Amino acid sequence: MGRFLESLERRLRGRAVPHLTAVMIGCFVLGYIMQAVNPDAARYMNLNICQILRGQVWRLVTWVIIPPQELNIFTIIMLLFYFSIGTSLERIWGDARYNIYIFGGLLISIAAAFITYFAFRIRYAGPEVGSAIGVFFTTYNICMSILLAYAATFPDATVLLMFVIPIRMKYLGWIYAAIIVYEAIPYIRVGMSSGNSLFYIYVIALAAALANFLIFFFGMRSRTRLTAEQKRRQREFRRSVEQAKKTPRGMSGRRPAQERSGAAEIIDIPAARHRCEICGRTEISNPDLEFRYCSKCSGDHEYCMDHLYTHQHITQGDAQ
Repeated sequence: MGRFLESLERRLRGRAVPHLTAVMIGCFVLGYIMQAVNPDAARYMNLNICQILRGQVWRLVTWVIIPPQELNIFTIIMLLFYFSIGTSLERIWGDARYNIYIFGGLLISIAAAFITYFAFRIRYAGPEVGSAIGVFFTTYNICMSILLAYAATFPDATVLLMFVIPIRMKYLGWIYAAIIVYEAIPYIRVGMSSGNSLFYIYVIALAAALANFLIFFFGMRSRTRLTAEQKRRQREFRRSVEQAKKTPRGMSGRRPAQERSGAAEIIDIPAARHRCEICGRTEISNPDLEFRYCSKCSGDHEYCMDHLYTHQHITQGDAQ
């Protein structure tokens, strides 16, 4: 999966939709305007699979226009927050990778909606299955996946929740995940007590959005994880460096045999798969460093996060 996603990212460079977060917020604003003109507009735009199979194919697109929540001051603050973290992900990941994440989430949700519809049609023959899917499969799940992706990418970043409360993203991500579970419990409880399994569709919609996050995050992250042997060598290397710093420089400049043997062990390090073209650091020399391909350079050029936005872009002429 990781190789496929990386190959798809290379193919989309230069062809991806730029400023996709701004486009999404613009769609929500359009949805609010349409609902102000006609409060029943969402009924004709949501992801009702039953109506789609009857010929209303525009619902495959128009459900993205429906805003995640009713318009109020808190919704405006949250949309500004999603715009901020979404544009940050675009800058860090590049347009191609961000497009894959957002459109991949939409496609997974649509596929899950169709599968849910045909699975529940075995028990429910009426139109209520399609209506429930249209209610529960919403753009709220897209916003949820953006926040989770930002929290996983920048776990130590501090944001101002509601522009007032400072909180680290990793804690906000866990809190948000707990809220999702808390919101899903009543639907599960009502479904079990009433015997109406349509309430489970809400949980399926959340699971589809979460599946997109898990597939993308674990698929696109570096596949060159260090083995246990490599981690052991790194620990020994750090230990030898610390011991060398603590050892006073006396008449004899020779290191103990244990340190010399430890230093000799780290020579046999596997070749790095990620290397910054500016500073030359790799995932082996700096295991905590992240590497990204520059979407604005011609060809495949990889940089560390310290030089991703400060290097001079390589054009087609420079590449030749």
